[in-house]
Amino acid sequence: MDVEYSDHDYCSSAEPAALDLSLDHNEDQIARLQKQIEEITISTKFCLERFAASDDDIRFYTRFATHAHLMAFWRQIEPATGKIVRVTRARTEARTDEVPHAVNATSLQPIDEFFLFMTYLSLGLVQKDLAHRFRIHQSTVSRIINTWANFLYTVLGAVGIWMDEETVKAHMPDVFQSYSDTQVILDCTELRCQTPHSLLLQSEVFSNYKSHCTFKGLIGMAPHGAVTFVSSLYEGAISDREILKQSGIVSLLKPTMAVMVDKGFLVEDCVPCKVHIPTFLSKRAQLSGPEVRKTQSIARLRVHVERLIRRVKEHKIFSTAIPLSLTGSINQLYTVACLLVNYQNGPLVKAWASNC
Repeated sequence: MDVEYSDHDYCSSAEPAALDLSLDHNEDQIARLQKQIEEITISTKFCLERFAASDDDIRFYTRFATHAHLMAFWRQIEPATGKIVRVTRARTEARTDEVPHAVNATSLQPIDEFFLFMTYLSLGLVQKDLAHRFRIHQSTVSRIINTWANFLYTVLGAVGIWMDEETVKAHMPDVFQSYSDTQVILDCTELRCQTPHSLLLQSEVFSNYKSHCTFKGLIGMAPHGAVTFVSSLYEGAISDREILKQSGIVSLLKPTMAVMVDKGFLVEDCVPCKVHIPTFLSKRAQLSGPEVRKTQSIARLRVHVERLIRRVKEHKIFSTAIPLSLTGSINQLYTVACLLVNYQNGPLVKAWASNC
């Protein structure tokens, strides 16, 4: 019996259309898997993108009101990040500061280095904590913090925040009608620091007002709420009058201007302009009716510079005694925190009419 055998066609191929469909399906599947991997990576990675969808988280970690506020600020400074001068160490750190699964120091994107710095400033987290969160070496955290403190201090410091009289008057709130010549509201603030071992240094930084060792700075706010002056930090023992003289603000004031200060800020003979200050009793038993009304009106207006200072001190790094190890960078950190208020929240006087 004859048997017919059919040859197998091992060289046969699928139709081109079928191959194209299969290829498209595979590419779609690969794209979906890559997206899933990215989502899983972001959800487990401590970075800015992880919190981008939550303004509450952005406020918590950075003090910026929203993610949009933060990104608007980032777009302003991003072009300059290419010229950032990085802080380096003269010698290699001991390996005890390494973190398990730490990534290479250069793997953090500039925007995540900025996020690390803002998290440090806002929450006051210790560097070892940040090292674990960002999966980098503790020594790298230190270098990033110092690098960005210097960078933002330089970039923000280059922006002229002092306003001329015309600009201040153009933004003058109605509640300042009785004090329409006010150019700036001034106040001093103090940051507690660790007590140095040296008795000489203790005497220089000890504040009688705070009964503690402090750093002291002068801050100025325009009537509409913008930060327009930030002095360097000085030893806590310095007087308000002396810090005013040394800060450089006197040279910015003109006879046609006025400054508003608290009753303990006795600087009338130090400035070339008018001073709005609450009336104090001196040796009298009580104030007159007009004096009481003047004192109350100035106090209601001055409360907003106190809110500004409170907002600066919401950065947790300032909520505890500043370690002496930060002495070399605390001036930069403080100045940056003050200047960032103009970008983080906008003017602080949204509802003055109702408050005053």
